[in-house]
Amino acid sequence: MHPALSIIVFTTLSGMGYGLAALLGLGLFDPTALATKIGYLLALALIAGGLISSTLHLGNPQRAWRALSQWKTSWLSREGVLAILTFIPLTICAYAAIFHDRHLVIPGLLAAVLSLVTVYCTAMIYGSLKTVQLWSQPLTPVTYLLFSLASGATVGTLLAVTGAARPWLLAILAILSTIAAWLVKRRWRADGKALAPLSTPETATGLGAIGRVRLFERPHINDNYLTREMGFKVARKHADKLFGIAILLGGLVPSALLVIAVFAASTMGPGLTAFLAALLAVLSHYAGVFVERWLFFAEARHAVMNYYGR
Repeated sequence: MHPALSIIVFTTLSGMGYGLAALLGLGLFDPTALATKIGYLLALALIAGGLISSTLHLGNPQRAWRALSQWKTSWLSREGVLAILTFIPLTICAYAAIFHDRHLVIPGLLAAVLSLVTVYCTAMIYGSLKTVQLWSQPLTPVTYLLFSLASGATVGTLLAVTGAARPWLLAILAILSTIAAWLVKRRWRADGKALAPLSTPETATGLGAIGRVRLFERPHINDNYLTREMGFKVARKHADKLFGIAILLGGLVPSALLVIAVFAASTMGPGLTAFLAALLAVLSHYAGVFVERWLFFAEARHAVMNYYGR
């Protein structure tokens, strides 16, 4: 599948925003701290920025609102509806923290739940597609949720080292969720490679009983929408190297930097060293997740490519 930049930005930014929103909603941060107030604004900005980015992939972005009408049957519609609903309790909590130095328990819990459910719906947009066998796995929504929590907790640690919460609590949560995310991702990738193809040229043409089917000629001489969007291919050796880079940038480096940040904050108090280490951890983690999400699309194979000999 063609890795569209707008969709990668959408899933990574919104995932980070929803993960941070869930932690804020659970009341893990001091509502009187300036960093907590900034955290609410950052979560709203990440979510809004991700959603806006998702419309750039559309042929007619002005018609994006129509996607909300099919919520009974479409995971895309459900995600859109829940994304809008999440803004309500999250904005209420942000208002209470920014202007009244308070954390509202019920709206906070509602924001946390809606945030995670929205991420689940985003994952199921892809996980429900039987035509892309790599995505149609039970672990697909699990990976999205774990990466969202890991991203949110990593940003949360950045806020915590400035005095918004206990840094070690957020750092432990970030490291554990990051480890879990990459372990599940490795299992997801291994399971995907081991899957026996449900759709082959034999099953696609119905000629399997006769023997092996070989493509005589492509349906189209020139490239078309299907070959551009569904026919992207990345060499396995390059994909394996990129996955290793993703683990390094998105797992090992940020975990080490978070330990440094928490140690610096514990020994020297909130300061520039702790802040820079945590900030670098956030940037490194996002870079790793960005590569992971690029591979999520690049390694996927759509069943329609059976008709193009791929």
